[in-house]
Amino acid sequence: MLEGKAKVEETDMPVKMQMQAMRIASQSLDLFDVFDCTSIAAHIKKEFDERYGSGWQCVVGTNFGCFFTHSKGTFIYFHLGTLNFLIFKGATTL
Repeated sequence: MLEGKAKVEETDMPVKMQMQAMRIASQSLDLFDVFDCTSIAAHIKKEFDERYGSGWQCVVGTNFGCFFTHSKGTFIYFHLGTLNFLIFKGATTL
């Protein structure tokens, strides 16, 4: 388990939610092969949808770029092991 070894690069999440994000990511790496980024991301998204309501997005990989709008207080980008994790809840537009 890699829990506690994550390095947060950027976030606006509350600390408790940050800790849960890194814990769930670490658990995902115990459940799935490190090369199965799709299953890892799907597991994290499912956990966040269940805990905090639907609309969460998760990107996992070693090299990716992105541009998105998120709801305030729901964004985290961190490294764990060899993978990068981006978790956020999409912003609602009217």
